[in-house]
Formats: sequence, structure tokens, C-alpha cells
Amino acid sequence: MRDGEVVVIGGGYAGVRLARRLDAAARVTVVDRKDVFFHRVAALRAGVRPEWSATPFIPYDRLLRNGRVVVGKALRIDTERRQVVLATGEQLPYDVVVIATGADYPEPARFSGATTAEAMKSFASHQRKVATAEHVLVVGGGPSGVELGAEIRLARPDARVTLAHAGSALLNSTGSERAGRRALAWLESHDVEVLLDAFMSPGNDFGTYRDAHGGLVHADLSFWATGTTPNTLWLRLAGLGGWLNAAGHVKVDPTLRVDGRPDVYAVGDVNDATALKITPAAHAQADLAAHNIRAHLRGTPRHRREPRRYRPAERTPIIVPFGQADGLTVLPVPGGDTAVLGGRTAVLAKARTLMTPYMRRQLGYTAA
Repeated sequence: MRDGEVVVIGGGYAGVRLARRLDAAARVTVVDRKDVFFHRVAALRAGVRPEWSATPFIPYDRLLRNGRVVVGKALRIDTERRQVVLATGEQLPYDVVVIATGADYPEPARFSGATTAEAMKSFASHQRKVATAEHVLVVGGGPSGVELGAEIRLARPDARVTLAHAGSALLNSTGSERAGRRALAWLESHDVEVLLDAFMSPGNDFGTYRDAHGGLVHADLSFWATGTTPNTLWLRLAGLGGWLNAAGHVKVDPTLRVDGRPDVYAVGDVNDATALKITPAAHAQADLAAHNIRAHLRGTPRHRREPRRYRPAERTPIIVPFGQADGLTVLPVPGGDTAVLGGRTAVLAKARTLMTPYMRRQLGYTAA
């Protein structure tokens, strides 16, 4: 028996995990603007290597046994009528609605266009530009910037590659100076020019970039790996800006509910529950929200069980691939320190497959 209507807005990492967890317990509808699941973890390599072009796209058709996936754009949440209104005019009633619209990433880790074909065309464009560029500039020295810089270098050993980072050390968000030093050593040993303390902005002339000290970098291709933007503009336009914090993330309480409402949740990159926007955090939130939603739907107002509270992991393993055959893993250890593991661990855990078999299983497919 399935209890109630659950509408999940967003079919990314948190959305598909939660929908699958609730499929047997409720009538689940997933709404997403894309016609497939976009495995963003594989997108950086797909933007460089043609043989990876199709890898990030996994169909939704095996995600749910009982529920359904609607390709469309959510315009607003009508909390009085308890409906999600789509751009087509369709109205989806809900007993619980979940905001899981994620965040927007810079190219090439972005689903460009409205269809898989358009997104693959965007990948092909990036691949051609990388293949012909004389000098490629990557801006950002966090995990994504380092990974992309390594992918470009391995795909184009004959090109000049520069990585510019506003901070004084690479991978500073990991909290490990050793990881930053190791990433720097790998990049420099592969002839990637690394500029630290170099906050970059576009220059006055096409193909020029200026740092904060007035220095100029000339490059015929650039990629920016400097952060993400939560996909919440639609909420603001719908008059629900009060649900958002100053950075645009949806404010949630410790049970991942929005604005104290028992029937509205937000999970994954879109919320303010944690500053660490990584797939394991999205999955952990989806699992906890699924538990709380089941308890809400099955209990009576008087006898509902106390919901579980989300406790963000302050420290979690972070894997940074250097192509398919190398990388590093930052592993928290007791006492507040971190260990940096070598390439073998990174290759087995992520670098070789970019977790594609795992995500295919999450969508109901075999690993292949």
C-alpha cells in the first residue's frame, strides 16, 4: 500500500535517491527539465574526451517501478492548494513536496540545452576546442579545477595549460595542505603552469585574462571552475524568496523541512544544510528525508513519530582524479588530522570509472 502523493522537483543525485527510496511507500512523481539523469561527476572528462561523450547520460526509465518521471519545468509551489504548477499548466497535487533542484555548474560540467542531443553537441564543441587550442586556461584550484586541468593536460600533452587559483594553495577546501602540495607537484611535473594568489577576470581584449595584480594571461580557451549557483531563481520568481538565504540556498531545519512546514522538504546542493556540496552528502540527506517523509505520511497528526535530524559530516573523504590512472584521496583520521592516500585508492574508487557503474545501479541499470 502506498501512502500519499510525493512530488520531487529535480532529478539529480538527491532527487533520484529519495524518489527510489519512497517508490514502494508513496505515489512518487519526479519532475525534471532534463530527459535523462545527468551524471555530472563524469562531465569534466566528457568535455575533453569524445569516447566519454555519452557516459554522463543515464535514462530515467528504470528509476521507479511504481512512480513516474515528468519532463517539465516547475514554475511554483502552491502551498495553499498543495500543488506543483508546471510551465505546461499541469498541476501536480502533493501531500509532500521535495525541492531537489540542485545547483548550476560552469562548463563543461553543465547540462547545456534542453535535451540529451543538445548537451552532447555542447560536449562535442568543448572537445573540438580543447583538441585545437594552443593555450588552455583553467580558473579555480579546487577539486574540480585540478581534475579538469589534469584531464586537459592528458588529452593535450602538446598544448600549453595554465591553472590559476585565487588562493595561496591548491585544494584548500579539503583542509589538507599535503593534498594541495601533491596536486601542485603532479600538475607541475606534467608541465601545467600553476598560478597561485591569482584572482582572474576577463581582460579588455578577447582571449586575455587579468589577475588582481594587473598581470595578463593570453589564452585561446578558458574554463572556470570557481563555484556553483543554487537553482532557486524559480522560487524567488514565484514569490517564495523568503525560503532562501542570502546565497540563494533553501533554508531548512535539522529535519530538512522548509520554513517549518511538515510537507515541504529540500535536499542536496539546493539547501543550506551543509557547505560541503558532494554526492555522499546529497545521498545522506535523501535517505534521512525519505525516512521522515514515510513517518509523516503513515502517522496520524497525533501519533506521528519524531522526525530524525540531519547531522552534516564535517569531514568526509574527498577523491580528486588526475585522469584515469592517478589521483589522490583526502581521508579524515581521528584527532582532526587527514591522511592523503596515493593514486591506487583514487583509481579504484573513482578515477577509472568516475563512479558511473554505481550511478547506473542507482537508476536501476546494470553497472555496464
